[in-house]
Amino acid sequence: MGSGAQARQPGAPVREPYRTLQGWAIGLLLEVHAIKECEEHGHMLDRTDPDAWKRAREIASKYPFRGATPAEAVRALDDVMQSVGDTCPECK
Repeated sequence: MGSGAQARQPGAPVREPYRTLQGWAIGLLLEVHAIKECEEHGHMLDRTDPDAWKRAREIASKYPFRGATPAEAVRALDDVMQSVGDTCPECK
């Protein structure tokens, strides 16, 4: 195994990529480019892209976070978007 990848033991539980609904929402918003990360400070920034925002809501409605309803998934996106601005508070 020269690639450096760890082999998974048979029967070992598979770790979910996201542990929380908020983490899933942030990941989805980053994936569709609705938000981005400040390169210097790491704060999440709104890219003000209505098409990306619409795509994120459609994906959340069709494929919600495991254990969440589509409405809860969309609400999580709304919560994340309300918590981010379009400028980094430390770059000002």
